[in-house]
Amino acid sequence: MAKLSISILSADFLRLDSEIRIIADGGADFIHIDAMDGQFVPNISFGQFLAHQLAAEYSLPHDIHIMAVEPERQIEAFLTDRTEYIVVHYETVSHLDSTLKYIRSLGVKSGVAINPESPPDVIGRVLDCADQILIMSVNPGFGGQKFNETAIGKIKHFADMRTEFGYNYEISVDGGINEDNIETVTAAGADILIVGSSIFKATDKVRVMHNIRELAGK
Repeated sequence: MAKLSISILSADFLRLDSEIRIIADGGADFIHIDAMDGQFVPNISFGQFLAHQLAAEYSLPHDIHIMAVEPERQIEAFLTDRTEYIVVHYETVSHLDSTLKYIRSLGVKSGVAINPESPPDVIGRVLDCADQILIMSVNPGFGGQKFNETAIGKIKHFADMRTEFGYNYEISVDGGINEDNIETVTAAGADILIVGSSIFKATDKVRVMHNIRELAGK
């Protein structure tokens, strides 16, 4: 069954404590933290201070997604005892293999994200260094966008590569994930579903989470 990584970018920031408690009670596997710098993506979002505060308050592990230029400068700042993954973008890193190995050397799992316009073969040389391949199914930087169907082909590509060469990474998908496309995404090979708007904009958030889990398990 696929894991749920809940993106708090779409949460009500004025009610963040209660929003996180709802998703924790609903069975979230990770808190997904989008760290945006206003340069690689237009918006500015969360920094390391929030990650450390969340780590002190909640037991859910963190799935850190750094959407920033020179992400290497930010990696250590996001380390807490709740950090499970730190994901950087192919599009922002000059020496990707070294960066992924550095993340692993800090005792957390490494991940690489690729944007919708980036073909899957651009990260073929680092698949043995990655614990997570994050496929962006929307343009990064904004919540609530429509799912880009080209992501399905990428999911299948990395699922096939994993089977053929024995890689150990998990495949995650971020953007536009909802009850309408969950079955297609998981059937293609996704292991981690990064979900935000479809949960936080729902009246009954826990019900939506349960529905997603049920659909993902089929």
